Amino acid sequence: MASAAEQLASNLNFSTFAKAEDLKKRLWFTLAALLVYRLGTHIPLPGLNPEAYAQAFRGQAGGILGLFNMFAGGAVERMAIFALGIMPYISASIIVQLMTSVVPTLEALKKEGEQGRKVINQYTRYGTVLLGTLQAYGIAVGLESGQGIVADPGWFFRISTVVTLLGGTMFLMWLGEQITARGIGNGISLIIFAGIVAALPTALAGTLELGRTGALSTALILTVIVVAIAVIMLIVFVERAQRRLLIQYPKRQVGNRMFQGDTSHLPLKLNTSGVIPAIFASSLLLLPATAAGFAGNSEMPGWATTIISALGHGQPAFMVLYGLLIAFFAFFYTAIVFNPKDTADNLKKHGGFIPGIRPGERTAEYIDYVLTRITVVGAAYLVFVCVLPELLIARTGVPLALGGTSLLIVVSVTLDTVAQIQGHLIAQQYEGLIKKSKLRGGKRGR
Repeated sequence: MASAAEQLASNLNFSTFAKAEDLKKRLWFTLAALLVYRLGTHIPLPGLNPEAYAQAFRGQAGGILGLFNMFAGGAVERMAIFALGIMPYISASIIVQLMTSVVPTLEALKKEGEQGRKVINQYTRYGTVLLGTLQAYGIAVGLESGQGIVADPGWFFRISTVVTLLGGTMFLMWLGEQITARGIGNGISLIIFAGIVAALPTALAGTLELGRTGALSTALILTVIVVAIAVIMLIVFVERAQRRLLIQYPKRQVGNRMFQGDTSHLPLKLNTSGVIPAIFASSLLLLPATAAGFAGNSEMPGWATTIISALGHGQPAFMVLYGLLIAFFAFFYTAIVFNPKDTADNLKKHGGFIPGIRPGERTAEYIDYVLTRITVVGAAYLVFVCVLPELLIARTGVPLALGGTSLLIVVSVTLDTVAQIQGHLIAQQYEGLIKKSKLRGGKRGR
């Protein structure tokens, strides 16, 4: 079956795509939904002074607001109705996912199949509303504290801001679910992807302008481009890399016939944790700089100023801590999302076993051993991909359009979307082959 699927995938061409009407409808729906999202990032929040806010944002762009602005597609910089973006939903999803490994009730729901997943998804939506409300209220209070940013401070502004920003987040969550159901790819990931990619033209134009004026040498720009291409190739290779454990099933007898035992593979991704470790590490390291920006340098003690300066972008302490936090979260999140004991129990329940390993506890120990070893490689890969852009910025001064985190997101989402498109095309070819075989069978019957 795998070889047949690979052969079909190799035969995909433009004519196959032209015949896939359902796929084209899904693509057009996805593009239209992303266009709606991009339009919403340019609709400003009412009651603000744009000039005063732009000046205040420039002072905070190096902190956590800059990270949120990247994920929100520039909506934070403009304080648009989608300024919260989809981050409250992602945060709620991660929290609920972590709690499923701690709270027995949620762990039981996770094992109930589709019905349990629906309940967990509902809890995630409730968590999104709670987190979104708290963050929106915090933004409203923060805007009021700025000098001249809010035209008419007070409870009316706070309530209207909370309703507007929370409504924007809930709309994006609904839009992402619609893209997943009626479009192509994962809707939430594509919304983040669209926000990051939207900033690329401006960033590239700025870099080329620096080259034209002589601020950056042509050789340096070309070197950075070559390094970026090499890093993208590395991400593609690692994100598709798997360690496959051979799973064997015993022979079975049906009636008087004996069937040979089947074999399959248990795929373990080299980077099981995905981009989550980079997001967590960036958020934690940017919190001190953000707090310092709100507090003001004059109100901070000397030791706090020293620590914040040491944790600035490009500083050795920042890079070391960044790498260590990424490695820690890579192991931590992998331990949360993949449970070797549950996997071993499921294999034992269905009669599967790893050759040479006793089913049950010994299988769980072996899977955990293999998973730990490949997570070491995955964590080293994440540290390299995320720290390298920081080193380039610190040593060369080149304003990179994509950092490590955003580059990981863009490449991973692209790979997943292309895989889904190929899956639809393969399904189209399968349907065509089935129809042809039925027509031939009908002609022979006559």
